[in-house]
Amino acid sequence: MRLISSRALRPGMVMATTVYNARGHALIQENVAITERMIFRLQELNVQYVYIEDALSNGIKVTESVPSRVRQEAVSGIENVFSRMNEAKKPQNLVVLEDSAKQLKDIIHVVLKEVKGNDDLLTVLTDIFTYDSYVFHHSFNVTLYTLSIGIELNLSQKQLEELGIGAILHDVGKMLVSEEILMKPGRLTEEEFIEVKRHTEHGFDILRKLQSISLMVAHCAYQHHERLDGSGYPRGLKGEDIHPFAKIIAVADVFDAMTSNRVYREAMLPHEALEILYAGSGSLFDKNVIEAFRRSVAIYPNGMVVELNDGKKAIVTGQNKGLTDRPIIRVIEDNGEELFLPYDLDLRIELDKVIVGFDADYEPESSKIK
Repeated sequence: MRLISSRALRPGMVMATTVYNARGHALIQENVAITERMIFRLQELNVQYVYIEDALSNGIKVTESVPSRVRQEAVSGIENVFSRMNEAKKPQNLVVLEDSAKQLKDIIHVVLKEVKGNDDLLTVLTDIFTYDSYVFHHSFNVTLYTLSIGIELNLSQKQLEELGIGAILHDVGKMLVSEEILMKPGRLTEEEFIEVKRHTEHGFDILRKLQSISLMVAHCAYQHHERLDGSGYPRGLKGEDIHPFAKIIAVADVFDAMTSNRVYREAMLPHEALEILYAGSGSLFDKNVIEAFRRSVAIYPNGMVVELNDGKKAIVTGQNKGLTDRPIIRVIEDNGEELFLPYDLDLRIELDKVIVGFDADYEPESSKIK
């Protein structure tokens, strides 16, 4: 399968994976030949990338990081808990919220089992969803990335469980922020931005009242927008004053925000988002956390068409764990000439070759000949 942008889709191309809506219902099934109407619908829903099957990418597989069923059950559970916490300011509802803690812990156990049982790198673009409830899907993704970082940092099972709860609930305070502001397509006013920033304090106020959730979890909600140099909010904490778990969630939070479609901008690809994180390494974000994340996530996912420093183009066919910027590739074009016989290279071995770009709109010359 090959990853292409929705703007490069043409009628007759065959879908390699199913596209789902936010409720887990299939919009377009895999193995279906796409039509002009389907293309229009995908673009209308702001689905930026899809996987197709073609001769060039024959045999290339992309494994789900977490099964779609598990993802949907987790997102539904998160939505249910958040809806309850939206009423947390009413004292009579605190008992109900205490009961929600068990549901959250069950979600963490399931996700941890999936992450620990998957030896492959996390593939950000595997699950293609349209989001009508961004906060809930974002909370799930941040939890997935956060747990992967925690495993890479050799945290204990108990620490991972607590960290996972903190990740799920890091944005719970947004339930008390106007949806009109959260979903505003244009630039926020100063007053609106101040209101958005209050979600950290709202989250802390909700969570610190719960006996079944540790105060550390409340501080994850409070501190995930703090930055090492003191430029974050709400308290402008620096360095060691920021809880280690909040530093982990900060990286996962920013990465998912950058790689998700939002009403005010398109999604970045994984390597683009990671470059921005590296730009803030040591000043905004913890360097060790970023390195642990880099070792966990597929920077160049299988099926992506990449450009090399020697003018070649290739499709990523596999990953080298620990060397996520040096995957296994299938060379398909050399200086503009499509190869009759593509061949594989392992960039772990071919050290003189470096990925310098990607081409999500790639169309083979042979496919243009009618």
